[in-house]
Amino acid sequence: MAKSPKKKRVTFSLAAPDAEQVCLAGTFNEWDPEARVLKRNKAGAWTTWMSLAPGRYEYRFIVDGEWCADPECADSEPNEFGSTNSVVEV
Repeated sequence: MAKSPKKKRVTFSLAAPDAEQVCLAGTFNEWDPEARVLKRNKAGAWTTWMSLAPGRYEYRFIVDGEWCADPECADSEPNEFGSTNSVVEV
């Protein structure tokens, strides 16, 4: 039986101290904006982590209902809405 690829812990973080809610959507969760709600720390940064198998994943944050790319991510892909998706390689 073939071994499944080893998953890695990937942390996602966004500085948005004034936000009421931040969520994460991407190819890893069928772009479901409610599948992953981030937690805010005392400094106002929102974070979460996921165990992801090796591969290339596109994602965006949803800040109080507004979709936005990760400003700290250097890699991106254009999307069908005229903006960009952030990309993480595992």
